[in-house]
Parts: sequence; C-alpha cells; structure tokens
Amino acid sequence: MNEITIEPLTVERFAPFGDVFAPPPEPGRLYANTALASERPGASPSLSLSTKGEAASVPLTVSRMERHAFSSQSFVPLQPTEMLVVVAPHGVDGRPLMSAARAFKTAGRTGLTFGKDVWHHPLTILSAPPASFAVFMWLDGGPTDEEFVDVTPTIVKATV
Repeated sequence: MNEITIEPLTVERFAPFGDVFAPPPEPGRLYANTALASERPGASPSLSLSTKGEAASVPLTVSRMERHAFSSQSFVPLQPTEMLVVVAPHGVDGRPLMSAARAFKTAGRTGLTFGKDVWHHPLTILSAPPASFAVFMWLDGGPTDEEFVDVTPTIVKATV
C-alpha cells in the first residue's frame, strides 16, 4: 500500500497540477482567468455551489480518483476551510500513478483550480463541517465531463 504525507499547499508545489489563489489582501479584485480551460468547443461554463457536511480525518485511505479530461475545475471556499487535496500524475497506462501521488492541505479562504486532465481525489474537507464552495468547471453533458476510477489504496498521513 502506498503512503503519502500531507504538504502545505503553495503556488510552486501545486503548479504541476493547477493554480492556487486567495482573495487579495487589500481591496481590489483578483483575476484567475488563465486558470480556466476547456478543450471542448461545445462545453459551457458551469458555476455551482457545493456543501460538504462531513469532515475527513487523517490518516485517510484514498481508493478513488477523478479527472475532467478536457476541462479545468475550480473550488473557491465560501468561508475559512481546510481542504485535503490529493493529486496524482498519469501512469504509462493513463491512469493515476498513485506511487507518485501528492497530498496538500489548504487553509483559510485559499482556492484552487485543477488543470484539465489532472487526476484528483474528490473534494475532502478537514475542518468542522459544513463547508461550502463555489465550483466552476466546463460541461457538455457527455461522458468526459467527469471520469472516476478505483485505484490502489493509498494512505494519506499527517505532516511529520
């Protein structure tokens, strides 16, 4: 069984998988347009609100991953929230390579965008529920909107 340790989320560490953003510290607006991507001409932007009512605890066993092969997906917390973010590169077979998976912990109002075709664990919160998010992605109603696969169980451990 694979084991991975949670890392603090930083722009640099998460760069191979997508973008990290937080509200600007001063009055003003932050544009994250370059983080949004779709390779499907028929896909439309989708903005939804999601509430998670159950927090996970660590250690956590990850046994399922998802991806959006042609579109990015963004999560913006609507209140200070801790998220557990698990990502994995592609293996030679195109599936998640769990032996190279990484886990990150967000804090506060930090949001993120998974780049298109990035394998990731479904949204998981670590802070007291409920936690609500604005979720932005691209949808065309077809089978490539979301793909879920079972993976070799991987244990996510707390930071050392």
